[in-house]
Amino acid sequence: MNLFRRKSVTALQQEALTDQSLKRALGPLNLTMLGIGAIIGTGIFVLTGTVAAQNAGPAVVLSFVIAGVASIFAALCYSEFASLVPMAGSAYTYGYATLGEFIAWIIGWDLILEYALGAVTVAIGWSGYVVSLLNQLGIHIPPELTAARGQAVVLADGTTVTAIFNLPAVFVVALVSALLVIGIRESANVNNVIVFVKVGVVLLFIGGAAHAISAANWTPFIPENTTGEWGKYGWSGVLQGAAIVFFAYIGFDAVSTAAQEAKNPQKDMPVGIIGSLLICTVLYILVSGIATGIVPYAQLDVPDPIAVAADQAGLGWMALLIKIGAIAGLTSVILVMLLGQSRIFWTMSRDGLLPPFVSAVHPKFKTPWITTIVTGIAVTVPAGLFTVREAGSLVSIGTLLAFVIVSLGVLVLRIREPNLPRAFKTPWIWFVAPAGALSALALMASLPGRTWARLLGWLAFGFVIYFAYGVRKSKLAQTPGGV
Repeated sequence: MNLFRRKSVTALQQEALTDQSLKRALGPLNLTMLGIGAIIGTGIFVLTGTVAAQNAGPAVVLSFVIAGVASIFAALCYSEFASLVPMAGSAYTYGYATLGEFIAWIIGWDLILEYALGAVTVAIGWSGYVVSLLNQLGIHIPPELTAARGQAVVLADGTTVTAIFNLPAVFVVALVSALLVIGIRESANVNNVIVFVKVGVVLLFIGGAAHAISAANWTPFIPENTTGEWGKYGWSGVLQGAAIVFFAYIGFDAVSTAAQEAKNPQKDMPVGIIGSLLICTVLYILVSGIATGIVPYAQLDVPDPIAVAADQAGLGWMALLIKIGAIAGLTSVILVMLLGQSRIFWTMSRDGLLPPFVSAVHPKFKTPWITTIVTGIAVTVPAGLFTVREAGSLVSIGTLLAFVIVSLGVLVLRIREPNLPRAFKTPWIWFVAPAGALSALALMASLPGRTWARLLGWLAFGFVIYFAYGVRKSKLAQTPGGV
């Protein structure tokens, strides 16, 4: 049993040239928009508030800076892999080509956690903004159906009710799953429109709300940790905040899952990955700084913090528009998360590590329709039952683990096969790759022990499936073609 058998990079490149299972319909603009569509969402519209209130205070700005720097290291490594091995599967495929099948399984199983719970987290945030908007319009969903099971929902009169499940979150996951089944081009076009709307809304908030900043709200910039509890303000709070908001940066990872649907992946994938990350990092820093400058950070622990800041800034009709833009923006994040999840499943099934039915492609739409539907159903359950913080922490640790493996993998491949033709080469590889791995590990270490326990439990479940099915059914095990 060779757990570390590898796919040949040359064979993967040849497969990318000849495989026409998925439609190649995405150009550099589409890919950049996919990245922005996934990155600008929960990080700005939801996690800005919870991290400011519970971890970093106004220094949530520094949390976004730290997470952004760590992401840039990983993005450069992802760009080299995506141009070298332009296949669906993202870090899973890269791990298969460099570190072996068992590591690939770990990262593939981890990516399932990352994307599925990523969609869950955003769906919960989407629900918060929709409920807020509908209440403003005089439409009221029963409060028992607007939050995670068991969570207390405070009503307008100050009384509380206990939630049963989050109906709006379930609804949006079902709607987006149906769109993804219909087609990648249609999904990308919808995403492009939404991205233009939400970037416009973010810029509108930056320009319209900046006048309402009160410097007093930024003092103290890093609130003192008076309890001694790790992650509760102080520098430990800034670091834990960076690990939590890291979730907001996984959009460029999602771009790499669409490599097999890109028209010219060698040139366009690095543009989409790096371009979307740089644009969004700047916007995150500006929005988090303005929000904490308008509203005292302790008051931002709400499902719709940017809407609260907009209302506080007295934007009037503009506040309503910002809520609509937030809803549209979060919808596009769910779309890209579910797209990435289904492509990971599809690739693992094609490699024999999951049953063959998972990789079935719809004869008309040319999309992995069965895995898209299964993913949508699986995501609706935790979307209705989890809180945003529970799901967000798990997504962050899963993303960081993927970044560690990709950063190490690109270095291993440089050593093992230095002469492979690379359309994009990570600059200063001996600094960037170790820095990417070490910064991701440092942020993982700052997450709570219960998040680690849940990750290890998920991986243990995955090991059972791999050793019971995948290790024997793997295509490399059946017809050895690896190295």
